[in-house]
Amino acid sequence: MLQNELKPAPGSKHKSKRVGRGDGSGHGTYSGRGCKGQKSRSGGNVHPRFEGGQLPIIQRLPRQRGFTNIFRTEYATVNLSRLNIFDSKTEITPEQLVIARLIKSTKVPVKILGHGEIKKKLTVKANKFSKTAITKIEAAGGKAEQL
Repeated sequence: MLQNELKPAPGSKHKSKRVGRGDGSGHGTYSGRGCKGQKSRSGGNVHPRFEGGQLPIIQRLPRQRGFTNIFRTEYATVNLSRLNIFDSKTEITPEQLVIARLIKSTKVPVKILGHGEIKKKLTVKANKFSKTAITKIEAAGGKAEQL
């Protein structure tokens, strides 16, 4: 097989529609564009977002759904399983959590979450506790004190 002998598969090539070549061709006069109007003009077509002149949906909808609660409190969270690094009968405060690098700073309130198990008897002082955290701390023989 030589390169100059290659031909496309039969029926895969079509002759291009030659519009505007007389009425006898079937594509004369209006060249398949119909009669008058925006779409018959050269360069005349609407963009896909165009809604016939009514206010487009992208402008009718607000930028963002919902709202942002400006009074929301952000907590530095610590899971119970991470408190096992402390020795038994230790009093854990937010300052000690910063030293242990479990939280970044004491500027935000600390919340202890109940994920994981605690194996030591600890006194934990924090701004907030989840219900499961309180039950697990007390079950291990420790105390959960709210600041």
